[in-house]
Amino acid sequence: MRPFMILAVTLFFAQFALVPAFSQAPDQTDPLQYADLADLSADAPIIVHATVKEAIKVAPERAPNAPPGTQRFYIIASTQALIRGQGGVGETIRYIIDLPLDGRGRAPKIKKKPFIIFARRSASGGDNVQLVAKDAQIAWTPDREQRVRSLVRELLARDAPPAISRIGSAFHVPGTIIGEGETQIFMETATGSPISITVLKREGQQKFWAVSLGEIVDEAARAPVRNGLLWYRLACFLPRQLPSSALGGDAGANAQQARSDYQMVLRDLGNCPRSRQP
Repeated sequence: MRPFMILAVTLFFAQFALVPAFSQAPDQTDPLQYADLADLSADAPIIVHATVKEAIKVAPERAPNAPPGTQRFYIIASTQALIRGQGGVGETIRYIIDLPLDGRGRAPKIKKKPFIIFARRSASGGDNVQLVAKDAQIAWTPDREQRVRSLVRELLARDAPPAISRIGSAFHVPGTIIGEGETQIFMETATGSPISITVLKREGQQKFWAVSLGEIVDEAARAPVRNGLLWYRLACFLPRQLPSSALGGDAGANAQQARSDYQMVLRDLGNCPRSRQP
């Protein structure tokens, strides 16, 4: 149960009052939400601002696996700016994309138009790349490029919060005074780096919670800002219910309080809006 961490957290909260998460207003002008761009950026080792030079239709017989209602294109694009890509890319990139047909069965005209491409290197090598998703070519705007660049900086930061694999354990410890208590929730991550949530209730004070990216909560611990990478890792991937396995089989009052505190955290995080279709 990591008693050393309970002590460290308790000492921290005794000295610092945490404020609830600050919620940024969502972008009202762009249908692509933070989570949409984060999904694409996190999966793409190559992100390029490019302009389509040629969009060559692929004959249906040469694209038998193309989804119904789409036209497959072989794209030749010129690189305008490299947003992410260790080792860089050439002046030209080439890739395949399936574009949806309109009501008249016509494909969109994309020649000479700018896009942001989210891709990985193709096994065929050269200047060929492979899109990380069927819709990993999005229309370029200056605002979108700035948003993606900001996201990439978050993803590549040394202290970037890793992807959450599952909730490992959770428990509640009542305080010495009725109504006081502390809940801790420990998450396992893709990199093995620890992430934990602490919820604290003290007599006469509002209940607070914070996230720690280390073994011990420090002065910087707080609830995450909406539309930030830590918020994304939690709001978009935490399960909607605290798994019973994380409570070690405890079904008593402490387990119920841990579940209740977990639901409070989810409410404060809010939903994770996306506009992209899976």
